[in-house]
Amino acid sequence: MTTPKTATPAINEPRTGGTKPAAGSTTLKDSSGADSQPATRGKTSIADGVVEKIAGMAAREVSGVYALGGGLARTLGAVRERVPGGRPNVTSGVKVEVGERQTAIDLDIVVEYGVPITDVAADIRENVIAAVERMTGLEVVEVNIAVIDVHLPFDEEDNDDEARVQ
Repeated sequence: MTTPKTATPAINEPRTGGTKPAAGSTTLKDSSGADSQPATRGKTSIADGVVEKIAGMAAREVSGVYALGGGLARTLGAVRERVPGGRPNVTSGVKVEVGERQTAIDLDIVVEYGVPITDVAADIRENVIAAVERMTGLEVVEVNIAVIDVHLPFDEEDNDDEARVQ
């Protein structure tokens, strides 16, 4: 059985902790090492889908927004929600580009009739930028909003009350 060997200092090296590192040792000066903060070790990457979900949820929270996405996307989303266990697609109408430190966001929205569109767009920008920057740490360089439709009160589909087959 072998006994573990302990390192002994060379003849010219001090036996107690000195200011100079021992011969053959390396002191790292960069941000990766035992002396650096744990939060700075490594790299964090954020997927486009993460930013899309955050932006979609933040945009939907704004008063005056009826929906996000075009007609087909909204129709498929309505079908998805009606399926048992189906969840709404929060990324519908949201496109993002994510870099290492910045992101750009494009939104397609449907607004409620009667609301000032410029006010809704400003509120969306403010809410989306705050949410994305707070949650991801990315700088939002732009939020482009395309108003693709206006939801009218009589556009409601009340087909649930009518049965197609009796």
